[in-house]
Amino acid sequence: MDELRRQFPFLKSGALYFDTAATAQKPQRVIDRIDRFYSKQYGTVHRALYTQAAEATAAYTAVRQQAAQFLGASSSDEIIFVKGTTEAINLVASSWGATHLKVGDEILLPEIEHHANIVPWQLLAKKNGVILRPIPVTDQGELNLKAFHQMLSPCTKLVTLAHVSNVLGTEHPIAEIVAAAHAVGAKVLLDGAQSAGHQPIDLQKLDVDFFACSGHKLYGPTGVGLLYGKKELLESMPPYQGGGDMIDRVSWEETSFQPPPLRFEAGTPMIAEVIALGETLSFLTEVGLTQIQQHEQALLAYAEKQMRDLPGLTILGSAPKKGPIISFTIEGVHPMDLALLLDARKIALRTGHLCAQPALRRFGLTTVSRASFGIYNNVHEVDQLVEALDSSLHILVGG
Repeated sequence: MDELRRQFPFLKSGALYFDTAATAQKPQRVIDRIDRFYSKQYGTVHRALYTQAAEATAAYTAVRQQAAQFLGASSSDEIIFVKGTTEAINLVASSWGATHLKVGDEILLPEIEHHANIVPWQLLAKKNGVILRPIPVTDQGELNLKAFHQMLSPCTKLVTLAHVSNVLGTEHPIAEIVAAAHAVGAKVLLDGAQSAGHQPIDLQKLDVDFFACSGHKLYGPTGVGLLYGKKELLESMPPYQGGGDMIDRVSWEETSFQPPPLRFEAGTPMIAEVIALGETLSFLTEVGLTQIQQHEQALLAYAEKQMRDLPGLTILGSAPKKGPIISFTIEGVHPMDLALLLDARKIALRTGHLCAQPALRRFGLTTVSRASFGIYNNVHEVDQLVEALDSSLHILVGG
């Protein structure tokens, strides 16, 4: 663990970082890979034959195959490079959704979704007349599966949901959801922003139709992410944007387009970010996703046990299967006040609505505090967090 922590230069600052669910810190090798590419290897991709361009193209293309293996896709042609999870969902909504969904078709999604998996579908609903139907969750934060099965019908064309909730940490039973959705002819989009990098992902086993994740949340650079789509679905989808590299031929009369995935990657891509993402995937593979999951689950259990002993603190969500996320409230304490006190002690904690206002309203809240863990956190840091929370309670509510 000490050797692993030494790979993250941010930790040398002495700060305690508990906001990995928002964005993860980067290992030095990823930072170095970006620097090496820009300083010694920079060239464009897919457009030139000179040495730097050819080498950049080879490195860039290799990451697509690497990502396919990392996620368990059947082919690198099923992997599209995007800016992040948000763009991935918007791409599916704007291309597949606009093409395949019509008035009266229904989209089911849990009532605790991130805004990025609500707003694109609302925009589509206004254009196409599709209907959004929120799936209720229990007081424990689990999907109400009985209600979900009752809501499914021939009108259901898409079920879209987070693999792991960014608010409650709840991990949904994807196998049951996918089987039920497919039984009525619906497709499934899985938002993997909070699961990729925290557990092994096997998309062929999950059998979802689309999967999205962000590079910056799995210890990679910002501005890059992955969208997986089953090959036959991608081939049925029109371009998301127009420009260079995604075309086959252009004339004044008409334009023909590349097959997927290049069809969806208009313009000069995020070359350095993709190459650095490849370094990130190598790093995670070497550490081991199973080992990462075991470490974070042990840390989650320890942190929940310690935090429950603090007076007035309530943890949101008690699903038996959770990701390394703890959202909580403290009676009489505003999350913003708490965050300022913790920041003075160099402790980074997320507060606010977590880009999930409907989820918080489900539990009668408008703002919460959230601690989320990564591979660099340890038990000693959790003890420091709990001690700081206790001290803050004495300051903010007395005692």
